[in-house]
Amino acid sequence: MSTILLSTAIIIVCIYLLAIVTDEFFIVSLDQISKRLKLPNDVAGASLMAMGSSAPELAIALLALFTGGGEHSDLGIGTIVGSAIFNILVITGISAIVRPAAVSLKVVARDVIMYVASIALLLWTFSDGNVTLVEAILFIVLYAVYIIILFNWSSDADAANVAEVEHVEEHHADEGGSVFSKLSHAIASIIGVLMGDAKKSYIRAFVISIALIGLISYFLVEYAIVFADAVGIPPVVVALTILAGGTSIPDLIASVVVARQGRGEMAVANAIGSNIFDVLIALGVPWLISILVLGQGVHVGTGDLWTSTLLLLSTVIVVFIFLFTERVLSRREGWILVLLYVAYVFWTIFG
Repeated sequence: MSTILLSTAIIIVCIYLLAIVTDEFFIVSLDQISKRLKLPNDVAGASLMAMGSSAPELAIALLALFTGGGEHSDLGIGTIVGSAIFNILVITGISAIVRPAAVSLKVVARDVIMYVASIALLLWTFSDGNVTLVEAILFIVLYAVYIIILFNWSSDADAANVAEVEHVEEHHADEGGSVFSKLSHAIASIIGVLMGDAKKSYIRAFVISIALIGLISYFLVEYAIVFADAVGIPPVVVALTILAGGTSIPDLIASVVVARQGRGEMAVANAIGSNIFDVLIALGVPWLISILVLGQGVHVGTGDLWTSTLLLLSTVIVVFIFLFTERVLSRREGWILVLLYVAYVFWTIFG
């Protein structure tokens, strides 16, 4: 019982620290970088925000693949697949609940088409349980194609839509109120010694934020496994639920903040863009390193992962249908997406 309580406490602390690093430093630095590069909102959400906030998934995939002789590789894959389902259902759902998101058909079509292509490539790779060099390279190449399309498509269609971003400060208004807010402010101040002023030293803050997210993710992985062993939950189930939800906290916070600002399109682009990054880079890069540098093959489970990946494809179809209707993701549709995720978690654990 003591092991369960200790590991649970550490997991909660890790998620809490991820939230502070993301909300207080990552988003601020990202806003400044987006402003300097004059990126449209949807491009910023699907590229910089997606890459940075997906650092936990990449860190876990690397840790899972290169520790214990690769015996826990399914842990990294499960985290990414589960996180992708979390992003699509929970992040887009809660963003819509906070503020209904109006999204242009161009952005929806662009990201959904690339996302479906990513899932198709993932299913093809899972089909025989082995990852080849060609398959690993295809993951990287497809992401490069996505980035090229992302910038060219946006520059042609949305050149005037420049991201003039200011970080939401309203959550600091009651900074002196609760003990919880004072604690958060104190921790942020300590972390700020490393970061500096995130608005002025935004490159430094951005890089250190990603490094801290990776470090915190390491402890999150370790103690999630301890928790799984203590309660008798299979590692893949832990990855698809606990790790997936925990590592997606940065994405959730980032999307809720921009949704509250009225930039729902950026929130949706971040959720889908993060998933594309997770599938193609957070899986493709570790696989490529394993094959080329370590000279070892990569074997993946095809049971729970295959089923969850098919469910992942289903979720993006549902979101596309919701977004296609009047180009708005309503609060009611947001609640439906969140409830679908709750059903998915119950099915994963008890099914």
